[in-house]
Amino acid sequence: MKVETTDTLRFGETIGDADEPAVEPRSVWQAMARGFLCRCPNCNQGKIFAGYLTSVDACAVCGETFTHHRADDLPPYLTVFIVGHIVVALFMAAEEMVDLSMWAHLAIWVPTTLVLSLVLLRPLKGATIGLQWAIRMGGFGGSESRDP
Repeated sequence: MKVETTDTLRFGETIGDADEPAVEPRSVWQAMARGFLCRCPNCNQGKIFAGYLTSVDACAVCGETFTHHRADDLPPYLTVFIVGHIVVALFMAAEEMVDLSMWAHLAIWVPTTLVLSLVLLRPLKGATIGLQWAIRMGGFGGSESRDP
């Protein structure tokens, strides 16, 4: 049996009705960069955080809603991944160059790990929200969410 196709789908496209309106493309990298700077991925003017990790319900400038984002597990995972690589590389370099006691290592690397984690967690959550907005994940597409 031979199946003929007339249209080719690109990565990220779905088969839908021809009557559906065309959606404006969103730049993933631009949205993630804006989110990393803790700014609204839509307008780059409003803030996306009300507290340290608490996102606002909607942008005060453009009105984009953020109540349906799902930035739960990815930001901490990325934080652990990035901080772990930085701290382990610096620790190994310091161990090769200088002979420090275990207490000195603890005094250096525990605070370094904590500070880097706290500094990176919020921007990485913002970038995750920007990513979800750009790919129209969940309710960011303007239609009903298809996620379970």
